[in-house]
Amino acid sequence: MAGNDRLEDFRQEVRDWLEANYPAELRDPAVESDPDAVWGGRKFAGEARDPQVVWMRRAAGKGWTAPAWPKAYGGAGLSEAEARVIAEELAAGRYRTPLSSMGLWMLGPALMEYAGEAQKAEHLPKIARGEIRWCQGYSEPGAGSDLASLQARCEDKGDHWLINGQKVWTSYADRADWCFCLVRTDATRKHEGISFVLIDMASPGVEARPIRLISGESPFCETFFTDVKIPKENLVGRLNGGWEIAKRLLQYERQNISGLFGAGGGAGGAPGDLGEIAKRYIGVDAEGRLADGDLRARITRNKMDMQALALTIARAASESGANSGPGATTSIIKYAAATFAQERSELMIEALGHQGLGWEGEGFTPAELAAVHGWLRSKGNSIEGGASEINLNVVAKRVLGLPDPSR
Repeated sequence: MAGNDRLEDFRQEVRDWLEANYPAELRDPAVESDPDAVWGGRKFAGEARDPQVVWMRRAAGKGWTAPAWPKAYGGAGLSEAEARVIAEELAAGRYRTPLSSMGLWMLGPALMEYAGEAQKAEHLPKIARGEIRWCQGYSEPGAGSDLASLQARCEDKGDHWLINGQKVWTSYADRADWCFCLVRTDATRKHEGISFVLIDMASPGVEARPIRLISGESPFCETFFTDVKIPKENLVGRLNGGWEIAKRLLQYERQNISGLFGAGGGAGGAPGDLGEIAKRYIGVDAEGRLADGDLRARITRNKMDMQALALTIARAASESGANSGPGATTSIIKYAAATFAQERSELMIEALGHQGLGWEGEGFTPAELAAVHGWLRSKGNSIEGGASEINLNVVAKRVLGLPDPSR
């Protein structure tokens, strides 16, 4: 049987399984689920009846939360092409995502590449099953764009590591079970003095404080480590070799963030077709087109950019699978994704007119208020996952081969 025929047979198998196993409750978009359920974690380790948790466990039992991972690590051992089929069918059937996880997008691929066998066996299956929710301990108050300046100390105490320091902008640290973290193990060297460790957030001395944003949300935290003890086996890779892992993981992160932005506005947008929304608020001309020709042209250009971005992301993901990891292309994609997402948010507010001025109270629909909050949230798109300015530097030096002006 030809490869395409086998893939189409597999596609039908996927459709049949999804149809038979997707919880009936989730077919109603109005059914509420715990917002954290899709992230999994210790909170849902018991006999949770939340339909999203039921869905996550069914998909995880099939190995489809991480379909391309080996079966030994909780995946399904499928090819990249088969994994894409699953993703396509989930999207086409409008099924909810079984599991969203920094462990899946970022930590898991890094562990595959750098961790020892015992660490892989311990952590990867739990990631695939959604049993542990992870957060990322990278940025510090004095180490943002210049991440290698981080100062959180990790001292060798013989039978354990002792960690003291602070992280900031730690996404959902207050809800996470574990943290993958960069720490300084050698104060005499910059990049070569950093190590990569795993920290149980339930450890004594760990404190996460949510940061309230202008949008009213608190997705980020300040995270404090005060005399936190972790086992020696929680060091990933070699001592003082964390910078290499950090760079690799950032590539996975940027690729993931790009995908979220490209999916329709991402962290900074509001759902729905922007052109159709604009028609409702502005009206149409005699030919049924958006009446404002200038705004129509800018919305069309943004939608074209978003579609081109989605295709580029798909191509980069395919190349990543073939070449055992993402390349510098992820920095180009992330920069474009942030730019297009912010443009979309600005266009949304413009299309809403005076209804795009609402913050709370009567006179505004929930969708209108969400658009305003999303517009404010979008300001962070060009900072999170690596500032756009740093992304451009990466492109200049690593992709275009331009000289480093700082030297």
